[in-house]
Amino acid sequence: MKKFVILLLFICISNIVYPQVSLRGGMGINFVSTPSLRDYLNVSQFAPVDNQVASFNTAINFSGEVDFRAANNYDLGVEVAYLYNAFTFSPNGGRYELSYGVLMPTITSYYVIDGQGYNFKFGGGLGLRFASINESLPFSSNSNNYSSVGFGILLRATGNTALGRNVYANITGDIRYDINGTPKNNGNPIRNTILGNNVNLNFLSLGLSLGITYIF
Repeated sequence: MKKFVILLLFICISNIVYPQVSLRGGMGINFVSTPSLRDYLNVSQFAPVDNQVASFNTAINFSGEVDFRAANNYDLGVEVAYLYNAFTFSPNGGRYELSYGVLMPTITSYYVIDGQGYNFKFGGGLGLRFASINESLPFSSNSNNYSSVGFGILLRATGNTALGRNVYANITGDIRYDINGTPKNNGNPIRNTILGNNVNLNFLSLGLSLGITYIF
């Protein structure tokens, strides 16, 4: 906690000395591999044989970030992103639904290459992860909610091209590895009874997003 407070103070002091600030908002697609969840859906026969969950599947990602110029060619920032995915199957005439979301606050740092009307940033970050799963079983009107807290690592390359005096078009590529742990409902995890293990939401993802950056 003390280290986090010190880092926030450093960011604020840096913002006074180097007044450049950038605000970014974006939306994109992530290709996500969730091995434990995939096995649960496939071997538990929720996903039919002709519609098995693939090794990577697409999820939507929303993100917002504020960066401060901490030194020449060096930015520090804070990002909050949200990743969402959902699956729907109809086993044996019933309806099965599972959706998950992961809130991903991340402290970021970048090496910056500035040019006339553009810049590139290369870096990454670390942060906590807040995961949730909502599951509705076939022939049941009830749904179960599971949640967990974990952490994640981010690697990123991002570029901004000027659209106006302070407004830039943004494109961002991400690699994320998130250890979200085992979501539980009142202490009870989702159980893969076929394989004899609990279902976790750890994942590797590759993402591409587009957005707008405002630099002032």
